Amino acid sequence: MKLLKPIHPLATALILALFIPAHADDIAKASKSSADASYTESKAAAEATYDAARKQCDALSGNDKDVCIKQAKADYQSAKAQAKAEKKSTKAQAEANEDVRLAHYKVAKEKCDALSGDAKDACIAKAKIRYNQ
Repeated sequence: MKLLKPIHPLATALILALFIPAHADDIAKASKSSADASYTESKAAAEATYDAARKQCDALSGNDKDVCIKQAKADYQSAKAQAKAEKKSTKAQAEANEDVRLAHYKVAKEKCDALSGDAKDACIAKAKIRYNQ
């Protein structure tokens, strides 16, 4: 019976890199893209709601109509502002996640400095994979 030869640590790190399902950069980009899409959808929904409310105001007259129109516009502006805030919040969270990942990578890399040779190389390779650097 033949025993298999151990795989070099860098080869192991490369193999692991190939099987990671998604990189954090891809996740961050998807999150930002999703935020943009959600914003567009929310804005379109706000416009549709405004148009419907505005049509209901046409049945009114005098001050009641004026109040109805102002309320429809206020609701529209509020919905747009909320959608914009959600978009900014989602993008800010994605950026924060990137900053946290970079900070953890720096710590992991510093821990690798205590090692030498292949062990250090493997440690750094694993840190790069884990934190997508």
